Amino acid sequence: MSTKNAPESLFETIKQTVLVPLHAAGLPFVAGGALATLCFMLVSETLAILAGVFTIFCLYFFRDPVRVTPQREELVISPADGRVINVASNVSLPKEIAPENSPATFTKISIFLSVFDVHVNRIPISGKILKSAYNPGLFLNASLDKASDKNERASLLIETDSGRHLGVIQIAGLVARRIITDVSEGDRVETGARYGIIRFGSRADIYLPEGTNALVCVGQRCVGGETVLADLVSNETRREGKAH
Repeated sequence: MSTKNAPESLFETIKQTVLVPLHAAGLPFVAGGALATLCFMLVSETLAILAGVFTIFCLYFFRDPVRVTPQREELVISPADGRVINVASNVSLPKEIAPENSPATFTKISIFLSVFDVHVNRIPISGKILKSAYNPGLFLNASLDKASDKNERASLLIETDSGRHLGVIQIAGLVARRIITDVSEGDRVETGARYGIIRFGSRADIYLPEGTNALVCVGQRCVGGETVLADLVSNETRREGKAH
């Protein structure tokens, strides 16, 4: 690396790891926290510190880092940061997005997002949004199996350019109270593009076409917009993991 390019590279590194952009959904929280901090400074040092901590946490929680998405047809990319908590075969699509001509079963990958994970969600594969549905529900711990069916959720059915169907579900968690989805039925979407956010602790479920093997294993951490979950044209067997 030349000396001439070093300062620019250092700046890019700082920008991508420290000066991470803020998602628009976090602006009211950060602005409100900052205002509360200033007001509390006039009456209570303790309250001002608490408000300041809340503001800093919101800056961290609503961060929206740049991601580099693998570009190849038929790759399924993780829609969220978090830990894989389940990989299940022979699972039905949520009824609100299941098309009449859809295969009976799918492979489901569930990713749990803690409050410390990036909560901006990304499109897992390019295609067209065939269905979009919102279901009110409970706010159970998102790591529980029944959260897929019982919790508040927003669901998308994507048809790929090759005609395959995939489901991606944003699921509210124990403290999550708002799911934001910025795409609609009929929209054309691209792999890795931002499409929404879940506020505070949540889960993402991805439904892969029948016969597709997951290329991630339970316990593995995923990076939204970067980690490859599956290859729709690969014959590779399902991966198993081992902790070291």
